[in-house]
Amino acid sequence: MKEIKILGTGCPKCKATFQVVEEVAKANGFSGTIEKVEDIAAIISYGVMSTPAVVIDGKIALAGGVPTKEQVESWFSKAESSCCCCK
Repeated sequence: MKEIKILGTGCPKCKATFQVVEEVAKANGFSGTIEKVEDIAAIISYGVMSTPAVVIDGKIALAGGVPTKEQVESWFSKAESSCCCCK
């Protein structure tokens, strides 16, 4: 996992999504980038019609709601278990 984007226009749910993702990322020693995307055209370019949404390495992980801390932690554990050196 190298890049996480939080898609949303800045509403309270979008801010809450950014906060939980950032918190879990820091706790997991994430060294990639976390970016807020508030431009509507950019959000639509992902095919997202409901925000907040989370995009991880170009793939939509969640759309239309605030993820729980457990959901975000599962994204990090999946990324760790898919390490290319361990296959």
